[in-house]
Amino acid sequence: MDGGPQHFALSAIGRDRPGILAAVSATLLNHRLNIEDSRMTILGGHFAMMLIVSAAAGTDVSGLSAELEAVGRRLELEAIALSPVEELETPQPQASHVATVYGRDHPGIVHAVASALAQREIDITDLSTRMAGEEDPPLYGLFMEIAVPRPELVDELRAELERVAAEEGVRVSLRELQQDVL
Repeated sequence: MDGGPQHFALSAIGRDRPGILAAVSATLLNHRLNIEDSRMTILGGHFAMMLIVSAAAGTDVSGLSAELEAVGRRLELEAIALSPVEELETPQPQASHVATVYGRDHPGIVHAVASALAQREIDITDLSTRMAGEEDPPLYGLFMEIAVPRPELVDELRAELERVAAEEGVRVSLRELQQDVL
């Protein structure tokens, strides 16, 4: 190792309650780790988070892991895990389009859409799903930001998503993403 920073993925899930992020981030701060990238949300009543953190060379990783596990027990989390990850030098794909799918919930919607994208080597950069309504089955919504690598793929992708929509009995839309500047 070259002595540079180490990178880790930290994931945690547990019954939602105030203070989970405060407790986890306090432990990270005590070990002088920096949160570089994060995603947190409520999934089915569970708080879920995924963080990419960096630590200086020589960080006591076993001590950090033990403290995070203690935080997990104290907060009654179902899972907390710290895993090393490689720092990537390659540029990340930039989302260019938003695809949305709506319809009555049933198994296979995500797979059908994800397979159509994978066959065209289109990256999914963000994905979320939601169920709504009191109907049986409930209304299912799938929302994705995707990185279409070449503009000429857009029409082909739109046609394939329409085919998937017909097979799955859902509605789909594909639109260009308006880029926000951070």
